[in-house]
Amino acid sequence: MPKISPELLSVLRCPVTGSPLLQEGEELVTTTAGPSGEKLRYAIEDGIPLLLPPELLPAAAAAPAFQHDAGQPAAG
Repeated sequence: MPKISPELLSVLRCPVTGSPLLQEGEELVTTTAGPSGEKLRYAIEDGIPLLLPPELLPAAAAAPAFQHDAGQPAAG
């Protein structure tokens, strides 16, 4: 399980609630409850926190890979 560095964790905030995040296993968890009354959870993939609001996760997963890199300069 990749551990998020304390320095990075100290500046990360939930995009929905604005609250600090704590690492629990392979997820980051909000310190305050979201609109549903429950704490929000964000996955960590390959050491990278996926800080997308829950309602945007299906759209992000369905987007072709080239759309994730849109606007980024080509390497080389």
